[in-house]
Amino acid sequence: MKSLSSQVALNQDLILKADTPILDIASHFWESEHQNAARICYQSMRAIDDLIDNHKTEMLTFSPLEKQKFTTLVNAWVEGIDTTLPCNPQQQDLLNVVTRFKMPKWPWQQFAQSMIYDIHHNGFQTFTNFLTYAEGAAVAPGSIALHLCGVIKVAGQYLPPQFNIRKVARPLALFSYLVHIIRDFQKDQHDNLNYIAQDLMNRYTITPEMLKAIAEGQAIPLKFRELMNEYYRFADYYRCKARKALNSIYVYLQPRYQLSLEIIYNLYHLVFERINISKGTFTSKEFTPSSREIKDCITLTISYFYSTIEKKGG
Repeated sequence: MKSLSSQVALNQDLILKADTPILDIASHFWESEHQNAARICYQSMRAIDDLIDNHKTEMLTFSPLEKQKFTTLVNAWVEGIDTTLPCNPQQQDLLNVVTRFKMPKWPWQQFAQSMIYDIHHNGFQTFTNFLTYAEGAAVAPGSIALHLCGVIKVAGQYLPPQFNIRKVARPLALFSYLVHIIRDFQKDQHDNLNYIAQDLMNRYTITPEMLKAIAEGQAIPLKFRELMNEYYRFADYYRCKARKALNSIYVYLQPRYQLSLEIIYNLYHLVFERINISKGTFTSKEFTPSSREIKDCITLTISYFYSTIEKKGG
């Protein structure tokens, strides 16, 4: 545990220098080879995701020709993971990571399906559509992180985790993603992105124009608060399942990876606790913890983590 204690001390200042994504914060507690693997994997995914989101933000939609072009690009990207042909240095780095860490191919395939959905659709007709989309947009990236936490190194070679990564990643990813949707409501509306399912909007007689108006600071109707309460309850449901799922796999993980998952869970829970359905303004500022709050959350997580290990005689 001494090496992990030293890494915690070294990393806390680094983590809080900028508005770093939660997954990036947690990965600072990993071994360097795992950190680099995560960086390579997520750079690849973010490049595709940003390309599509930026186009939607600027152009609102895709023309038929653009749909064909972007779909071909995504298909070529995911097919490249299976290639044995010469490729560019970035693709080769990704192939090396996938091979070295014995990663399954389904997260990349699932992620690609969600990106293609984004190209051909604006939003979600039903919440079920959203959950299907989230399997690629959230569960797939989360499974990659969990895979890197769970691999076992034997004689210099990595073996796959001893648990079902998709089963465990799913509730944590969905909890995180639903918190993102509530937290980023205002930002997404400003960027011409909408993650609120149409069937739930219909249930509460909410229109896209009303969402835009609320994001611009107009009065928040009761129906919108009831709609957000649905998302809050969904998030809480997956939060409870995530807590149980994480507890079930810690026996298979080294301490540093247990700690990193606790940090992910607690930082999302920090945002979750800021949601005030009855009185909140649903602005980005309202849902964004301060640097001090983030630091305190990490410090408390580390302190509790060590005290728990000491009680167990670790």
